[in-house]
Amino acid sequence: MSMKIALKQFNLDVAQCDGLIATAHRVDAAGQFIFSAQDRKQITITAFLNLFIAWEAFLEASIPLMMTGKKTINGSRPRKFVSPKTLEKANRILLHTNTKFFDFSNHDFVRTVITNYFDQGFPFQPHLSGLHSDLGDMKTIRNACAHISSSTQNALEVLALRVFGAPHVGIGVYDLLTAIDPKSPIGDTVFNSYKNRVAVAVDLIAKG
Repeated sequence: MSMKIALKQFNLDVAQCDGLIATAHRVDAAGQFIFSAQDRKQITITAFLNLFIAWEAFLEASIPLMMTGKKTINGSRPRKFVSPKTLEKANRILLHTNTKFFDFSNHDFVRTVITNYFDQGFPFQPHLSGLHSDLGDMKTIRNACAHISSSTQNALEVLALRVFGAPHVGIGVYDLLTAIDPKSPIGDTVFNSYKNRVAVAVDLIAKG
């Protein structure tokens, strides 16, 4: 594997997410949605979860690659503080930071590992730091997708307040994701705003 392949796979995964949402919101000749409201919600939530997984998969692929001395797409090789000879050994080093598994959804943990393993965090920094707030938001949404409780609902409403600048009591994941992002200069949905920022960061990391 190379960073070029890791980037290509991420872009394929993102395209699949876009395809799911487009399919979910298809209309017939009369302009009526083909899928029911419940189906549209479930498909959109699945697309978001797939986006979150695609980001984690990119990290899972790219960090060991850089640990073993592979180059970025633009030909840069990071100065690193670990020297595993194979991807298998690189993954073992990652596992040693947590005896059960390496949690790529713990973004503070990922940033710490990157700082410890690579000089100035290259090629992941500063792009990972710039995405930190968005990744926290996305994890809040992911948690609300996976489990509805008073705590996840409250966190979602706090996020909605920050995004829209006004309270949205009882807002669901689907309504949040498909709403227009008021900060978007081109009228993107909230889903597309997060997706585009993650995609830009992945592209910059891969290219180095």
